[in-house]
Amino acid sequence: MNNQACIKHERFCQFRREIRGSKEHLIVGIDIAKDKHYAFFGTSTGKTLFKRLIFDNNLEGYKKLLARVDAIKVQHCLSKVVFGLEPTGNYHKPLGAYLDRCDFTVVIVSGVAVKRNRELLDGRWDKHDTKCAANIADLISQGKCLFYDSPSKEITDLRNLLSLRKRLKKEEHSLRMRIRNNLLAKYFPELDKFYGQCESENLAIVRWCLDPRIIADMEFDQFFKMVTRRERGIAQKKRLRAIWDSAPDSVGCIPGESSEFEAGILVEKLRQVRQVIEKTEDLIKNVGKQFPAYSLLLTIPGVGPYIASVILGAIGNPSRFKNRKQVLKLAGYDLSANRSGKTSKDAVPVISKKGNSVLRYALYQAALVARPLQNAPFCPITASGKNFNPRNTQCIPVVEIFVFLVLEQN
Repeated sequence: MNNQACIKHERFCQFRREIRGSKEHLIVGIDIAKDKHYAFFGTSTGKTLFKRLIFDNNLEGYKKLLARVDAIKVQHCLSKVVFGLEPTGNYHKPLGAYLDRCDFTVVIVSGVAVKRNRELLDGRWDKHDTKCAANIADLISQGKCLFYDSPSKEITDLRNLLSLRKRLKKEEHSLRMRIRNNLLAKYFPELDKFYGQCESENLAIVRWCLDPRIIADMEFDQFFKMVTRRERGIAQKKRLRAIWDSAPDSVGCIPGESSEFEAGILVEKLRQVRQVIEKTEDLIKNVGKQFPAYSLLLTIPGVGPYIASVILGAIGNPSRFKNRKQVLKLAGYDLSANRSGKTSKDAVPVISKKGNSVLRYALYQAALVARPLQNAPFCPITASGKNFNPRNTQCIPVVEIFVFLVLEQN
């Protein structure tokens, strides 16, 4: 599978080198939508061969597209064809996978490049489907396109699980904020300052004692047994007693039946989401163990199962990278500076913050954890004693170690 991916990448690199001024390439720019796609056919010299083809997002529509491609290739004596797509949600993936299975050259164009290049076509900001397809074809004719990655099943599974975990974590955070900023702020505001200390007990209070008057009518021992599962020590009792003492003087509103029902629903839903997150993280670990580099990444200080999985999922097939600088660009850790009219000492380089933001965040968090261990003999950071700053280069040594392990394992 890696050999096939390397062959496709080499073919893409060759295409980038020879596309400008080529007389044998047919360029098909496709504007992606949910139900129907718009295709533009042209050459790398700027000649329009067929302005607009509308085809459905199904097998019949794909066959219609390929039939038109074959007809234009024969009519204009063109031997090669390249399809260009602008990623639009997930709508482009079925077409891209179908063309990739048919062994066509497929590339993608950045949405930022499409936006900036649109006005260059005719000097106007007008936007419609036909013009967007022509815009994509124009960028491809200039070689301003990206490699269409078709990862292995294991990488696809890993990316899907990471995406699912990200959505679940957002849902978890949303539920926590609804409980804290909606229910507690209205009915028991005195509990908010204790909310971050032991959330399981706080959720039990929200679920069974949202009305502070219920707590005020209880003895402390009865309240303690209701909201706890086991005794943890003096600090726990001191905290719960402070909550119990504040209940009689609470300034919160009086909750009704609807509020108590909402509290029960939110607490149960939060617990269910957390259980699903745990199962998802276990699946991520199991999928990650299938990669040889996974165990190597776990040996680096600051790298846990989640961050190792993020690194592997973002990099995909390491063989498509020629050197470490390309992976640093993928993470957005390459250095950039505005040197126009300045001397080198006055232009301070900072990281570009382009590329994969999830990978960049994961690497930076790992670097923050590894930073206190810089004096350890096995730690990858030993040269700098400065504090971390996300705008400078302090975490790049750690990133280079990550890249080294991932690339060298091949």
